[in-house]
Amino acid sequence: MKAILVPFEESDVVDSVLGTACLTAQKFASYIEGVYVQPALPAIASADGFGVVTPAFVEKYEQEDRDRIRQAEEYFKSFMQARGVGSDSPSSDAPSAVWQNVGPSDDYVGHRGRLFDAIVVGRPVHGATTPTMHTLEAALFETGRPILIAPPTAPTALGETVVIAWNGSTETARTIAFAMPFLREAKRVVVSTVEDAMVPGPSGAEVAEYLGHSGIEATSVNSAAGKRSLGEAMLEEAASLGADLLVKGAYTHSRLRQMIFGGATSHILAYTEIPVIMSH
Repeated sequence: MKAILVPFEESDVVDSVLGTACLTAQKFASYIEGVYVQPALPAIASADGFGVVTPAFVEKYEQEDRDRIRQAEEYFKSFMQARGVGSDSPSSDAPSAVWQNVGPSDDYVGHRGRLFDAIVVGRPVHGATTPTMHTLEAALFETGRPILIAPPTAPTALGETVVIAWNGSTETARTIAFAMPFLREAKRVVVSTVEDAMVPGPSGAEVAEYLGHSGIEATSVNSAAGKRSLGEAMLEEAASLGADLLVKGAYTHSRLRQMIFGGATSHILAYTEIPVIMSH
């Protein structure tokens, strides 16, 4: 986890996003790159009451956007400096942070993220316009990299107790590979299997044995969902184990199916109170 991308969105969880990135950078002496996520113009362009976007309105919006970018940059830099993450040239010995002032397009996060070990995004909050699912999904589906989801409240620890929500799937196996830096540094690793969530694949005990080959001491536990949804069961089991990081494959079932019927990934994205590392 030596290179971390942070799409900066103005939201109530921005401190948690930046804090999660800082905790990761401090653990691995990482380089953090912050970039402003520009709100979509159509979502703002109804100010004249008729839905007409005039040149004067566009000019006013562009000036306001430049002001927002400048304020975001100042906030990002002051946040990092307050936590000892310097803005010097990237170094392999100490965490560093740089603001990339590029005015990204809609595709920027998906494209730029391919050069990073993880993309830190905020958990979408019900009733709030940001953080957006657009940014999260671009990072998840277009980068080929894992995302690290920050909860609404900034974490104080990250990766001390790591719980793997194992369901036998390719997606979770891939996420475990991405999460190896965290797993190697963790004080405790638990492979948690909710039996009702399993697809054909190795057992949780076999995953723990596999991790042992890499020098990672892991235990495995099994539970039943009971009357809980699968996502609810996974979060509750992680909480009961004292997890400060959850490892979970994203969308073992299709996004469309989860949108219609719900699913573990959708529940975790909506309700997690701890950081989650995901990949698809």
